[in-house]
Amino acid sequence: MIVSAMLQQPFSKRNRYAGAPKEITIREDAPENLRYFILDTAHELGWTPSPMRDVLCHVLHTPPDQSNWSEYPNIDGEVQTLMYGAEWYKVYDFIEYLHSKMVNLDQRKGTTDAQQFSQQLNEFFVEEGIGWQLVNGQVVTRGTEAFEAVVTDAAAKLEVTRRPTAAKQLHLALQDLSHRPAPDLRGAIYHAMGCLEAVARDVSGEEKLTLGQILKRYPQLIPSPLDSALSQVWGYASNEARHVQEGKEPNRREAELIVGLAASVAGYLTVQTQNFF
Repeated sequence: MIVSAMLQQPFSKRNRYAGAPKEITIREDAPENLRYFILDTAHELGWTPSPMRDVLCHVLHTPPDQSNWSEYPNIDGEVQTLMYGAEWYKVYDFIEYLHSKMVNLDQRKGTTDAQQFSQQLNEFFVEEGIGWQLVNGQVVTRGTEAFEAVVTDAAAKLEVTRRPTAAKQLHLALQDLSHRPAPDLRGAIYHAMGCLEAVARDVSGEEKLTLGQILKRYPQLIPSPLDSALSQVWGYASNEARHVQEGKEPNRREAELIVGLAASVAGYLTVQTQNFF
């Protein structure tokens, strides 16, 4: 059994050879190699052209070609045409819907196709510098390793310390970054700072004060001069997310910076403020 499992893995994985993850350069696109990989992976998991066509037609709102009746080459060719002709964001919709179908089959048959599909796809995203990941059946934004580590750690701390409001705000920030075809960057900044403000209000007991006001009233919350820097970040986020200015839009790097920073400080406050109040 062990030998068989090892033989199913390629040389690089068996011997733990791996290069550094590529810099994320692909977000609003579904390159040709990704489309090929999805179909090829599904085929390796036993998916034939007919059910693949059903999933694609459902996602694309396109009726199947009734003149195509043979699996190969007719229906397979139709699947290829549909996949390679789809808008980039529909490819990610297809991933989600196909994964949900795999989950249903796994539950009936006791298989693990959905898990394997998710694992292989996420590895591909990292290897190819694609800024998405399949998590719990949803394609969501993927940042750098540092960004993912900070956000994951903060989410865990918010859950352990039972702060559902702050956790929801962080989740909404990530959802805003994950919107397709265009992310809601202002929304991401707004909800990220909402997460931090909710934690600050909870630990200080000041339910009506803003984050900026709390930082001024309780300087022990954040070590100086970091408290001043955080106050400036709060001002920046307020201008970008709360006060819309014509012709001035935040970019993705700025939004991710704010989300990561807010998550990091929120996680810090949940741990460091236990002896302050």
